[in-house]
Amino acid sequence: MVDTRGLPLMVIVTPADLHDSQAAKEVLFRLRLMHPEITIVWADRAYAGKLATRAKKHLNLTIKTVARPKDSSGFILLPRRWAVERSLAWMMDARRHARDYERLIQHSETPITRAAITLMTRRLTRPGKNTPPLDLAALSQRA
Repeated sequence: MVDTRGLPLMVIVTPADLHDSQAAKEVLFRLRLMHPEITIVWADRAYAGKLATRAKKHLNLTIKTVARPKDSSGFILLPRRWAVERSLAWMMDARRHARDYERLIQHSETPITRAAITLMTRRLTRPGKNTPPLDLAALSQRA
């Protein structure tokens, strides 16, 4: 689960034989507990239907689906969904994710969370276009 800027909000690893729409029940429940300010979730069509109805009724979350245009083939940049794909690509830069050596789900979540933390701290500490570089010497003199 990522925010609109692509920064990870939470990491949950599930077994390969569990469909995403089933795992989404737990993800949405945790999202509501951890981030009560979020009211809209963008997702692909696998999360529509009963899950969207259940989320609205029990969790007060609106699931808006983003579908591919009809009669389309090949790669298409879809609004909202690209943020998730981009975040996954950023986290895959951590070479540890090239293979899954873990036996337990909890052990798989840890390196993903670590990669997400690294990604977020780099983005938060990188000066923006209009932000002057951080002067550590001046900060240490103030302290």
